[in-house]
Amino acid sequence: MFDNIRADIKKIQEDDPAAPNKFQILFTSQGLHALIFHRFNHFLFTHRLKFLARWLAFIARFLTNIEIHPGARIGKGILIDHGASVVIGETAVVGDGCVFFHGATLGGTGKEKGKRHPTIGSNVFVGTGAKVLGNLYIGDNARIGANAVVLKDVPQNCTVVGVPSKIVKQDGLRTHHADETEELERQINLLRLEVQKLSERIAELENRDA
Repeated sequence: MFDNIRADIKKIQEDDPAAPNKFQILFTSQGLHALIFHRFNHFLFTHRLKFLARWLAFIARFLTNIEIHPGARIGKGILIDHGASVVIGETAVVGDGCVFFHGATLGGTGKEKGKRHPTIGSNVFVGTGAKVLGNLYIGDNARIGANAVVLKDVPQNCTVVGVPSKIVKQDGLRTHHADETEELERQINLLRLEVQKLSERIAELENRDA
């Protein structure tokens, strides 16, 4: 457990520019605090002290605003940046070296029993507000874009964005979904401009009548 905590601190030092030293990380990183709680709670959970583990997890959520079920299996060298509203479900499995931003969720769909939460490979980035739902597999080195909703497996070395998510980059190369996403964004921006022009024209006519 302590080796994992040391790896977590090292990961924060390497990847978080707002964390200048170990002392400050240890006392001010709510992501690290949540992980320390979890590693202890997971030990209790797997040694038949489930009620105590759940109760301490509840306390940890109150203190850190991060909810990690004590049954979740989490690797070492994890960074939970900012951390607010991160949720990791009971049967989730997280590999080494992963990064989670605030609002990220490893959740279920409400339709499954048994293994109902995602399995995350190593060195995976899960962006702000991203939701990974169900018994999915996210491959090593994958990147989940901010606010993406992932409902299908993601191969390794892929970047996914959108609702529902689509692969926009694989092994460093853009996919056709990237072009589709950019075109959709362009059309939305054009519509916004048209709405703005119409709003300005309506305001102009109203002022003229007044």
